[in-house]
Amino acid sequence: MAYTSFAELLKAAETHGSLGDAAIHREVEDANSDRDTVFERMSQTFCVMEEATTRGLAETELSRSGLTGGQAAALDSATPRIIDGRMRKAIAAALAVAEVNARMGRVVAAPTGGASGVLPAVLVTGIGSAGATRDDAVRALFAAAAVGGVIAARATLSGAAGGCQAEIGSAAAMGAVAAVELAGGTPQQAGHAAAFALQGLLGLVCDPVGGLVEVPCVSRNATGTAVALSSAEMALAGLRFPIPLDEVIDAMGQVGRSLPPSLRETALGGLAATPTGRGLSSRLCRGVGCPNG
Repeated sequence: MAYTSFAELLKAAETHGSLGDAAIHREVEDANSDRDTVFERMSQTFCVMEEATTRGLAETELSRSGLTGGQAAALDSATPRIIDGRMRKAIAAALAVAEVNARMGRVVAAPTGGASGVLPAVLVTGIGSAGATRDDAVRALFAAAAVGGVIAARATLSGAAGGCQAEIGSAAAMGAVAAVELAGGTPQQAGHAAAFALQGLLGLVCDPVGGLVEVPCVSRNATGTAVALSSAEMALAGLRFPIPLDEVIDAMGQVGRSLPPSLRETALGGLAATPTGRGLSSRLCRGVGCPNG
C-alpha cells in the first residue's frame, strides 16, 4: 500500500535513511519480494526512460498530426544563448521524451504519458552530477514514485480530473524530489522542493489543442523540468516553503475540483479555444480524424 501522506513517508525515511530507501522497503513488503528483485524491476523502468531520451534526441520526424517533432534535437544542437549546462540538457531531454510520446513511442507514464518527460530529464541528466551513479538515479526514482503515490492518494494525477497542474505539476514535484535525492539532500529538503514545484504550477489548466497530447503538452514538459530543478536548487540552499507538502497537495486537489470542465482536458478552453487553436483542431479533424469526435 502506497504512502498516503508525505508526513508518513518522511517518518519512514527517518527509519530507513532516505525517501528512496523508505519507498523500496514499502515496495518489498507490498510485493512480498526481496530488495534486489524490486530494485531490478525499477532499474528496467529507468532503462525505458533512458531509451526514450536517447531516441527523442536523435529523431527529428514529426508526429502524425504534424504539430510536434524535432524540437528536442534542435535545442540540443543549438548554440547556447541564455542557459547552459545541466538545465539546458534537461530541458532538451524533457522535450525528447515528450516527443517520443507524441509519436506513440514507448515511455514511462511518470506520472502520465503527457507528463512523461520531466522525471527522465531530471534523472538522466543528473547521473554524474555531484558523483551520482545510475543506482542513485534508480533510488531517486523510487523516492519520486513514492511522492507521486502521495499525490494520487490525496488529490489526483489526472488532467481530466484536476487540470495540467495534476500532470505537469505533479511531475515537477516528483522531479524536484528526485533531484534533491540525487544531490544528497535531506528528506525534509526534498519535501520543500516538491512544495516549491507544485505551488509554482498550481492552477495550471489542461487545454490540449485538438485533444492531442502535443500542444502545449510537449513544451510544458520542458518548463516543468525547469521548475523542478529550480525548486530543488532552492531547497538545497536551505529555503523552506512555509506550507507543508501535504497541504500543498490538498490545495492542488481542491483547485482541480474547482476548475471548469473546459479547462480539464476537454480541449474546449485555454489555448485550445484560441482562434489558432481552433483552426489547428479543425485541420486535424479533416486530416487525421478528430479525437473528440
